[in-house]
Amino acid sequence: MAIEIREHVPGQDLSDFLRVPRIVYAGDPNWVQPLDFEMKQRLTPGKNPFFHRGELALFTAWKDGRLVGRISAQLDHEHLRKYEDRTGFFGFFDTVDDDEVGKALVDAASKWVARRGMRRLRGPFSLTINEELGVLIDGFDTPPVLMMNHHRPWQDRVALASGLEKAKDFYAWRFDVGEIPPRALKAWEETKALPEVRLRSVEPSKMDRELRIILDIFNDAWKDNWGFVPATAEEAKKMGEELKLILDKELAFIAEVDGKAVAICVALPNLNEVIRDFDGKLNPVTLGKLIWRLKVKRPKSARLVMLGIRSEMRHQRRYAGLSHALYVEVAKRGEKLGYQWGELSWTLEDNRPINLGIKSMGARIYKKYRVYEKDVAPGQGG
Repeated sequence: MAIEIREHVPGQDLSDFLRVPRIVYAGDPNWVQPLDFEMKQRLTPGKNPFFHRGELALFTAWKDGRLVGRISAQLDHEHLRKYEDRTGFFGFFDTVDDDEVGKALVDAASKWVARRGMRRLRGPFSLTINEELGVLIDGFDTPPVLMMNHHRPWQDRVALASGLEKAKDFYAWRFDVGEIPPRALKAWEETKALPEVRLRSVEPSKMDRELRIILDIFNDAWKDNWGFVPATAEEAKKMGEELKLILDKELAFIAEVDGKAVAICVALPNLNEVIRDFDGKLNPVTLGKLIWRLKVKRPKSARLVMLGIRSEMRHQRRYAGLSHALYVEVAKRGEKLGYQWGELSWTLEDNRPINLGIKSMGARIYKKYRVYEKDVAPGQGG
């Protein structure tokens, strides 16, 4: 039978779209179902700041009357303002093992962005480059950590069969707590010994101020990365509100030089370790478990989501060891709190300085993700 594509209204018609992962990943021991309420908020205008900067469409695929896949299509006007490249995006790309399903979904997303004047489709980004991205292409044997994608091994093949081509690969690194390499330890000791340098924990009671600092450094430190689009103050505020429950202030700190914030390091407890058996449901019982597992039992893993240094500091010899000092500091803080390992993600495959720095800490690449793109023909949308 022909594949039927159905479009769903963001914020109103989400049940089938959200049901797809439970079908695609049924029986996968490493799948972690995201919390349903959080996913609904992300896809609802008025509850996600993305809708102030972008447009979104949601599609599901049906074959022989069965739900078999999904995809989103979106415009990011912040990206278009910065790059002026007529690129639209797709995300939430999950299908059964069927190339025809993938092609039908990618075609639907292509037509949607083409109708809005785009000439290229890129993704998956769910919903922007600052959120979950890529199709997992290596590392299927372990669960995804907080805010990272997971896929079936066939998803890369399905993507390529749909006409998509590789645009960029991204790495996730695993660092196991243990002996720190002597060179990194020396850089940490020498940097902390500088009288003007201070590494201070984020102050939750002053979160608005801290978020402004983090956002400012993030937008400066990442500005030259491939595809980077600045996060907005509204998005930072929303993220701060969402992370208050899980933030471990000892894993989030700011480096100051002469009282000026010059670098950030933010690691988060791995919420996926806590919610694996919730099946996406948050109710009084699971909420109690979540709080107990986070605050009392404590997760054994964390994800380093941000480590960045202001561009003006990177070539000052006096602070050459700052990046290693941040890596060692977060490793030592994590070990003291009982964490056994952490994921550092994500990094670009061709960001040689960052990748070498992480490797020098003894971390190893344990997952790889791929972002794809394809040209969209003028008039394809009809």
